[in-house]
This record gives sequence, C-alpha cells and structure tokens, in this order.
Amino acid sequence: MEASSLTALALYAFVMSITPGPNNLMLATSGLIFGLKRTWPHLLGIPVGVAVQLIAVGAGLGAVFALEPAIQVALKLVGTLYLLWLAHKLWRAAGMREADIARPITFLQAAAFQFVNPKAWLIAVTVIAAFVAPGEGYAVRLALVCGVFAAVGTPCMAVWAAFGAGLRRFLEEPAKLLLVNRTMAALAAVTAGLFWL
Repeated sequence: MEASSLTALALYAFVMSITPGPNNLMLATSGLIFGLKRTWPHLLGIPVGVAVQLIAVGAGLGAVFALEPAIQVALKLVGTLYLLWLAHKLWRAAGMREADIARPITFLQAAAFQFVNPKAWLIAVTVIAAFVAPGEGYAVRLALVCGVFAAVGTPCMAVWAAFGAGLRRFLEEPAKLLLVNRTMAALAAVTAGLFWL
C-alpha cells in the first residue's frame, strides 16, 4: 500500500474510532460504572471484532449485503434493540453501588457486538471498497488494514473509557451520577434512532 493510501486509511480509522458511536458510548459508560481496569476486556474485544468483520467483508460478505438488504435491516434492528436495552438499564441505574451487582461487557461480547453494530458494518464495507484493492497481495493488504484499525482505533476508544472513568471521581453525589446516567441513557437512545436515518 502506498504511503498516501496508508495515511488516508489511518486518518479514516482515527475519525471513525474517535467520534461518538455505540462502541464509544458503551466504553464511556463502562468506564463510569466499572472503572478503567474492569473495562479493558470490553475495550480490547472491539478491535478483534472489527478485524473479524473486516476479514468477513473482504472475503465477500459485503457482496451478500448488497444482494440482500434485509440482512442489513435485521442487523440494524438487533443493534437498535441492544442500545435501547442499554439505555433502559442506564436510565434506571441509581448509583455506583449497582456496579457491584452488574458485570461489564466481556471481551467476546464486545467482539460479537460489532456484528450488530451498523456503524461498524458501514466502516468495514467502506474500508474494503476504498483501501483493499483486489488482486495479488490482497490478503496482505487486508491484514494491514486490520492492523491499522487496531493500532489507531484502540487508543481512540481508550480515551472514551478513560473519560468515563475520570467522571467517576467527580460523581460521588447520587444526584450528579443520576444526571450523568440519564444523559448517557438518552444518548444511547438517540444513537439507536440514528441507525434508521
């Protein structure tokens, strides 16, 4: 891959990884509720899921989506329902003590979530079409794209988890925590709605 294409890919990975979306919203929430240490499995599961997704699209799954739009609708529906469930849980969360009962998202759950995350599918299809030209060396280019997304995306997502964990220190008062939980719940619900625009 040429240096200009690699730079463009890294910039695209940065923009897609640092901007708000389901993964970053869930990471910030997890950082807030569970702290950064307990959020690491969730954080590390995302780039693994993204890599598997990129490989699947590169192997031809993107063409299946083009031929069968109902699959995209089903994925949007599952992703929407998951985010609405998360919004409901956040809205009802009263305090940090609930983190003792609840469990953070696991590595495998985070990886699997990418397959119902419409933003992740959009990224995967776009990246394969724009940065992985067919022909000799296809597998190497695909591996390089996966590596760039992991190298650029992981620190970007860590910022969101650290942001949530940082808020934790300032939210000792139940009223402040309730306000933040409800704000995050509203953002999760809005994100779910944006899947359908």
